[in-house]
Parts: sequence; structure tokens; C-alpha cells
Amino acid sequence: MKPPIPERIRALEPYKPGKPIEEVERELGLRGSVKLASNENALGPSPRVIRALTQALPGLHRYPDGSAVVLTTKLAAHLGVPPECIVLGNGSNEMIELLVRLFAAPGDEVIMSEDAFLVYDLVCRAVGARPVKVKAKGFHHDLEALAEAVGEKTRLVFLANPNNPTGTIFTRAQWESFLPRIPARVVVVVDQAYCEYVDDPAYPDTIADHGRHPGLVTLRTFSKVHSLAGLRVGYAVGSSEIIDALGRFRQPFNVNSLAQVAACAALDDREHLDASRALARSARAQLERGLAALEVDSVPSHANFVLCDVGDGAAVTDALLHRGVIVRPMFAYGFPHMIRVTYGTDEENQRFLEALAGVFEESRR
Repeated sequence: MKPPIPERIRALEPYKPGKPIEEVERELGLRGSVKLASNENALGPSPRVIRALTQALPGLHRYPDGSAVVLTTKLAAHLGVPPECIVLGNGSNEMIELLVRLFAAPGDEVIMSEDAFLVYDLVCRAVGARPVKVKAKGFHHDLEALAEAVGEKTRLVFLANPNNPTGTIFTRAQWESFLPRIPARVVVVVDQAYCEYVDDPAYPDTIADHGRHPGLVTLRTFSKVHSLAGLRVGYAVGSSEIIDALGRFRQPFNVNSLAQVAACAALDDREHLDASRALARSARAQLERGLAALEVDSVPSHANFVLCDVGDGAAVTDALLHRGVIVRPMFAYGFPHMIRVTYGTDEENQRFLEALAGVFEESRR
């Protein structure tokens, strides 16, 4: 006899994160590997964060502040929004799940680009909603087509800006044309996990637009530029009504005490933020030059990673793995010929480029 697991759950393909360095080295007998697979900040956490965490360790026997008042208040001042318009989560991934659970029921539709973050699709199908995937336009979200796809059954639209895994953005002009076309009953979720890396002046600040649509929600995270991926803290910004509703059924203590302390310290360290952005700019230029020298096409990126065409993503990923370089194959996103490479330090980027050149040379023998 089988347990009564719903068929929609049996049909799900679990999200597969990038392998940890320790696991790869144990499996392959390697040492000194570099991980460029999970869009982590190669600079590491801020020294302020390390000091704050060290000071907080003796209090681990206490439950965290369930309302995260200190962090929420600091974030509100940082963003220029009322504290009641922010809710914190165990990474922005938790916010994605809570939003779908709040607004979508079995049979409802959720609109997203075909090349968007896999978790949007996964969460929708888990609750029985139907993901409606709209064809991308040259690795970019096609906002006009996404607006046209909205119908009577649509409950949410997910937009990633910058998008993972393409690194592309939509502009202020595109956004201003899109938003008025979305009915007030539809929730528009803009995932800005990589927003701090964007330098383009045409990039829209969706938080400033929250008064223009009652269902607009912006997601951000401390996992990327703030280097806190291991602590899992993200947040949603929206109307007080939506934030109140999310708060009613999120898990109590969903953001642990160390994550709250670290996020507060990270917000205070402008020097680390600027250094992280500078590292990404330098790495972007380094990889653009190196990939062009290898005659590898890549998608111009506004995030801290690059999507590049290597012919056979799975084979090249495996070959790089055996050379101690961990990258991400993109077959799950419909790009079997591509890999995604996180920007690392100068040394890590050079290690990747040399390893890739070696893989290509070996394949020509």
C-alpha cells in the first residue's frame, strides 16, 4: 500500500541546488576547488557581520524576536517605507511560497516568463495552481506578452528583475507600460534578489511604485550582495493589507536570531556593499574578455553571474567539476547548451577560464 500523497506532489521535480565544495571534493578526491554555481558573493560576509554574530552567540538559548522589530524598523528607514509594509522570511524563497499559498488555489493561473526562476513554477504546482509560461524575448522578459497572458483565472504575475538565470533586466519604460495593464485583482510580484548589482540608470525602483497598484509586491534578499546566503533572510515589501495577510500564516520565528543580527549589521556596512558591487563589475569585465577570447557567446548580465553557451552544458559542467571548478548546467531552464557561472574573485575567475580552455582543448583531441 502507498501513502496518499497527491499526484501533483509526486509529479514535482525537486529544486536541485548547486553542490557544496565539500561534497564535490569528497566524491572526486579533489582539493582546492572553487564554487561558481550558486550566485554567492565571493567577497564573503562583512567584518561587521562577523563581529555582530560573535557577540550574539551567547544568546542562542533564547527564541528570536518573532516580529523582528529591530531589523524591520531598520529596513523601513533604509527603504523609506512604513514598517507595516515589510515582512521578513527565511530567504525570499519563503516569501514566494507564502504569496502563492495566499493568493492561488487549485485551478488558478500564475503568469511567469519561461526562463524565470524555477521555484515560481515549483510552488505553483505544489498548491495545484497552473503556471502559465510566456515565451521570452531574446533572454529577456517580454512584458507586453506577459500582460497579454493575464486572464480571468490569473491570480499572480511573477517578474524577476534581474532575472535568474539570464541576468537580464526590464527597463523603467517597459515597466511603466506594463503595470497599468494589470487588473487590480492580480498580484504583481517583482523579485529583485540581485537589484544591488544593477548599474543601468533605466532600472526601475518598484518599491517607489507601490502606490500605483494595490497588489504590487517587491521581494529582496540578504543572500546575494550582503553575503548572508547561509543564514537565510529575505523580505517582501507591499501594502499593509498584503503584509498583514502574509504575517498571519507565516511560521513563527521564521527568521532566526543570528540572521536578524547579521542583516542589521550588513545594512550598516556601506563599505562592504560598495566593495561587493565593485568586485562584481570587475569580474563581469574579466569574464566578458575571457569568454570572448575563447569564442564563447554569453548573455550581457546585470547580476553577479553570467549565462554562457558552451555547446553541451552537462558535459562541460562535468568536465569542469573534475578540474575542481563547480558551475551550474542550465538544462532545467531549457538551455541544455549553456552554463551559468557566478562571478568570483580574480583568481577564481581565471581558474574557471583556464579550466574551460582546457576542457575545450581536450574535446578537440
